[in-house]
Amino acid sequence: MVHVVNTLPKKHKLLILGLVSAITALTFLPSEKATASKDNSVNALEIGKRYDLQVKVDNNEKLTELNSEQAAEKLPEYDLVDHQVKNGDNLAIIFKRAGFSAQTLYKLVNTNAETRKLTKIHPGEVLSFATAENGDLAQLRYVISKTDTLFVTLNDEGNYDTAIDSKEIETLTKTAGGEISSNFWTSAISAGLSERQIMNFADIFGWDVDFANDIRKGDQFGLIYESHYVDGEFIGTGKIIAAEFINQGQRFAAIRHTDGSFYTPEGRSMKKAFLRAPVNFKYISSSFNPKRLHPVTGQVRAHRGIDFAARTGTPVVASGNGKVIKAGYSKYNGNYVFISHGTQYVTKYLHLNKKLVKTGQKVKQGQQIGTVGSTGRVTGAHLHYEFLVNGVHRNPKTVKLPKSEPLPRSELAKFKPIADNFIAQLERNRELQLALK
Repeated sequence: MVHVVNTLPKKHKLLILGLVSAITALTFLPSEKATASKDNSVNALEIGKRYDLQVKVDNNEKLTELNSEQAAEKLPEYDLVDHQVKNGDNLAIIFKRAGFSAQTLYKLVNTNAETRKLTKIHPGEVLSFATAENGDLAQLRYVISKTDTLFVTLNDEGNYDTAIDSKEIETLTKTAGGEISSNFWTSAISAGLSERQIMNFADIFGWDVDFANDIRKGDQFGLIYESHYVDGEFIGTGKIIAAEFINQGQRFAAIRHTDGSFYTPEGRSMKKAFLRAPVNFKYISSSFNPKRLHPVTGQVRAHRGIDFAARTGTPVVASGNGKVIKAGYSKYNGNYVFISHGTQYVTKYLHLNKKLVKTGQKVKQGQQIGTVGSTGRVTGAHLHYEFLVNGVHRNPKTVKLPKSEPLPRSELAKFKPIADNFIAQLERNRELQLALK
C-alpha cells in the first residue's frame, strides 16, 4: 500500500493525506451525551419519606440583592400558590404536594447558599410556587423575614436565578419612662418596655447602680430608643440611644456614641474598670462585716466579702479584665477563682459549682468564669465575692472604683452637641410625665 502511494503524483499524495487527517480527527470528537428517558418511578416522591439531598457547592455562585422597587421591575410576575409548612413536613413532601419532581427539588436546592437554606424550613412558614405552561417550576417565593423575601426564578437557559427582595426599614426615635412604685422591672413593663430593653437599660447603668438593692420607690427612669417600621408596620425596637436613671436623688445619664458604647454627657465611658456585682443574684445573704459570726462555726470571724445568694448553676463573670492567678479547690473555699487586675487589684470568687477558667488564663470583663454553687464550708448556694486593693480587703459594694477613660478631645467635640440635645429631650420627657401625673 505504501509502494502504491509513493508512485502517485504529488498533488494526489496531498489529497490523500488531508482525507486521512480529517478521518483521524473525527475519531477523537466526543460522542453526544446520552439523555435519560422520563421514568415516573424516579420522578415520584414518596409522601412521608425524608430524602437526603446531596448538596453541591459552587464557588462561583451569585445572589442578586434587590430593593423593593428594583425587584418589582426586574422579576417576572407569576400567579403563586401558597403551601404552609406543617409538622412533619420536609422539602421533598412539600414539592410533591405542589406537583414538582425530585429532580426539580435537587436542582433548585443546589443553586446557591440561599436555596440550600430552604432545607431548614420550619412549621408555620410558607413556600409559594408558580407553575410554567410545561409544568416546570417557574418561580418559588420564600419569606425569610419581615424585611427579606427570597425569589428563585427559572431563566431562559433552564437554570434558576435567585434574588433577595429587601424592603427598606424606616427607623424612628421614641421616648419612654416612668417612676418606680414597687420594683424597676414592673414599672418598666408598665411603661411599655420589652424584656430585652429592660435588660439592656440595666446593663448601661450596671456599673453605677445595683438594680437588686439600690432601687427605691420614687426613682425615675427614661430612655430614647429606635423603633423600626416596614411599609408603615411596626416590626420591633432597635438600640437604646440615650437613657437616664435617677436613683435616690442621684442622676445618671448615658448617650450612645458612634462607636456603639455609652458615655456620660461629659464624655466619660459608662463602663468602669470593675462590675459592682459579678453575678445576677436574688439578694445579698451576707454583707461585708469584719466582726461577723460565722454561720457554721458560730465564732466571730471577719467576713471580708459579700455573699450573693443565687441558684446553683447561675453564671459568674469576671468583674474586670485580668489574669487568673489561681483556680482550684480547698476544704473551706470549695471551687474558687482568683483574678489579678494589674498591680493593685485582686478579685476572688468562692464556693463555685464549676470552674470554667484555668490558672494563667487571661479573662475579659463580663466573661463567664464559673457557676454559683455550694462547695466548701457553706450552708447554701451562693457566690462569695472579695475585692482587694493593694492586698487589703475592701467592701465590694462601696469601694471607690477606678474612673473610666474619657473620649479623646477630637471625638468629644463631635459628641458633646449631640449628647446635650438628647439630655434636653430626656429632661423634657420627664417633665411632661410629671405634669401628666
